[in-house]
Formats: sequence, structure tokens, C-alpha cells
Amino acid sequence: MIYTVISIFPEMFAAITDYGVTKRAFDNKICTLMTINPRDFTTDSYRRIDDKAYGGGAGMVMKVEPLELALQAGLAAQLEKGVTNPLKVYLSPQGERVNQEMVNKLSTCEGMVLVCGRYEGVDERFIGQNIDLEISIADTVVSGGELPAMMLIDSIMRQIPGVLNDQESAINDSFMNGLLDYPHYTTPREYKGTEVPEVLLSGNHEHIRKWRLQMSLLRTALRRPDLLEKRNLTKIESRLLEEALCHSREHTRVGGGNP
Repeated sequence: MIYTVISIFPEMFAAITDYGVTKRAFDNKICTLMTINPRDFTTDSYRRIDDKAYGGGAGMVMKVEPLELALQAGLAAQLEKGVTNPLKVYLSPQGERVNQEMVNKLSTCEGMVLVCGRYEGVDERFIGQNIDLEISIADTVVSGGELPAMMLIDSIMRQIPGVLNDQESAINDSFMNGLLDYPHYTTPREYKGTEVPEVLLSGNHEHIRKWRLQMSLLRTALRRPDLLEKRNLTKIESRLLEEALCHSREHTRVGGGNP
């Protein structure tokens, strides 16, 4: 995957190129990330990439010309890498809300140009004439598109073979099967009066698999019931969930609190 990021703060992307599993993927040439600063395409001595909004109002708006020239440079850089038609993405609170299904589809792209807005946003003409997809990471507003772009890149890269040491880690992530992830435990076996569930110490992989599925179902029902509404549970899943909910209600009734 070839990523080109258009941002007035390209230094921020060291957070994913210099650390963790994404750094290893970039070092191993599994993925490539290039940054382009739209300030490099301004014509005035102040290198201004924003101006006041027509119609008034608070805040500044990013101008069309430097963004479009930066985008053209990004497309040219992608072409040099052999990508003829990269997906052009604008990170925006007004965009389509990202989910795991979208991430899985995006992971099959050869290349992607991500445009990071700032201030009050970018001139709508730039979006209308150039952008293929607007994406929102969450129903909230942040100071710019850089953090959402990094989150999107990280989530996509986890689905690319070779990025993770164990690809099963990605397969078992929350949302991959429409459910939240099950609880995880490591040493010590007992901590402040709470022990690791006995089933995880049993060595019986079938029992462990069933327990993990049941915990995923229960956690999803308690925390994100909207996800279950989109999923057709099998008879076995329905039974496991009902058993878990009954146990949870009983646990709460006797004063044990939340599971």
C-alpha cells in the first residue's frame, strides 16, 4: 500500500513511521508513506494556505489552489510508484463513519492520498472536484485531519499480510466478526483477589474458543447492543448469549457487580 498524506504538519506522521508495528511495516517496505505540505505550493511570501470565509463567520478556510497543486504532486508521486488510480480521501467530520467493513475494503487499495484539513475546513470546490471519499473517524471534531488519518492508516495496515507478526491478531480484533473482543489475561494468575478464569488454564482449546465467543457476545450485548442488531446470531450463539446474560444478572443480583 502506498500512502500519500497532504498536511501542513507532516512531522506528526513520525508517530506511525517511527514507532511500533507500523514502523516495522514501513522499514520492511510492506507499505510506503509520503508526505506533502500544501504550503510548498503557495505563491506569497507568507506561504498562506487559508483565508477568511465568504459570508463571514469565525475561523479560516483552506484555499483551493495550494491543496489542488499538492494533490497533483501526490498523484504524480503515486504514479512514480506504479499506482495509476489511488483513492483520494478527505478526513472530515461530515464524512462517512469508518467501520471495520470499510477498513477491510480499503486495505485492498494499491494507493491512497489522504488530505488533512485544518481550521474551519477546506474550500468545498476542492472536495467536489477532487475527492473520492470523505471519511469520519468518530462523531466528534478534532483540530485537524492528521490524527484521524493516522488512525485510518494504522487500522488499514493491520489488515495487510505481513504487517503483524501473527495475522490471527487482526482476525480476532474487535469488530472483525461484528462483535467486540473478548477479555484478555496474562500473568500473574491472581491479582488483588481476582483470578484468571479457570477455563483459560484448562488447555482445552474447544472450551476456550467457546468461552471467548460467549464473552464476546456478552460484552457486545452490554456495551454495543447496536452491533448485535446488525448480526444474525446462530442458534449456538443465541444460547451462549442467553446463558451469559443469565449468569451476569445472577452475579449482579448477589452483589458481585459487573462481570
